[in-house]
Amino acid sequence: MWEWPGQFSAPRADKPFRVVAIDYGAKRNILRSLVQSGAEVTVLPATATADEVLAHSPEGVFLSNGPGDPAATGEYAVPMIRQLLDHDLPIFGICLGHQMLALALGAQTVKMSHGHHGANHPVRNVETGKVEITSMNHGFAVDSQTLPAGVLETHVSLFDGSNCGLRVADRPVFSVQYHPEASPGPQDSTYLFDGFAQAMRDGRRG
Repeated sequence: MWEWPGQFSAPRADKPFRVVAIDYGAKRNILRSLVQSGAEVTVLPATATADEVLAHSPEGVFLSNGPGDPAATGEYAVPMIRQLLDHDLPIFGICLGHQMLALALGAQTVKMSHGHHGANHPVRNVETGKVEITSMNHGFAVDSQTLPAGVLETHVSLFDGSNCGLRVADRPVFSVQYHPEASPGPQDSTYLFDGFAQAMRDGRRG
C-alpha cells in the first residue's frame, strides 16, 4: 500500500478511495498526486491479473506510465484491462497506461518518427478548447483514426496533431498520453486527478 508523509495529505471529508495502481514503471509523483486527490493506493505489479486487482475491492484502477513498446506490455496487460472494463470501474491511465487502455478498447498504437520528450509541450483539450502545457516522454502514440465507436479523442498535441487523450463516452474511463503529475503548467492538468476522484465519489453514491 502506498503511504505518503503527513505533510502531503490533503484534507478531505470522504473516506479515502480504494485505488489499485498497476505499475508499468510508475513515477513516485503520480502516486503522490493520487494520494492528494483522496486515494489510498495499493500498487500491484504490471503482470497482476484481473482477479488479483479485484481482490482489493478497488473503487478505481490506475494504469501507470512506463517504458518500452506498448505491444510488448500489451501481451499481458491488455487482456487484464479488458476484464476490468467488464466491471464498470473508473479507470485512469497515463502515458503507457493510456496506450494500454487504448489497445484494450480496440485502438492501435504507432511508432512515432520523432518522439515527444521534455516539458512545455502544448496540448489542446478538444472538449473545452483550453491549451495545457504538459510534460511528455514517449516514442509511440495512439492512432486516433483507429479509436472505435464510443471512444472519443479528448486531447491533441499542438506540435504534430498526435493523440494525447481519450475517454469512453458513457463511462468514467479515460487516459492521457502526457504527464499531468509533472506540473510544467504548473497546474494545468491537475483536474484529471480530481476527475478520477469525482468518478469514484459518484460510484459511491450509486
